[in-house]
Amino acid sequence: MATPNYGYEKRQKELAKKRKKEDKLKRKAEGKPDEPDDGTDVDGEFPADGAPAPEPQA
Repeated sequence: MATPNYGYEKRQKELAKKRKKEDKLKRKAEGKPDEPDDGTDVDGEFPADGAPAPEPQA
């Protein structure tokens, strides 16, 4: 019986992890469509630096 090639398995696992990480970075760079883009934080508050949020466009 042939012995398992652990080096090959490890390499495939590393490549899959790298591919997954690159996909995640790509998605993050594209931005999420459901993310509010009006200058408010996630909870709807204005930024802590006191800068006003841009006026909403109709």
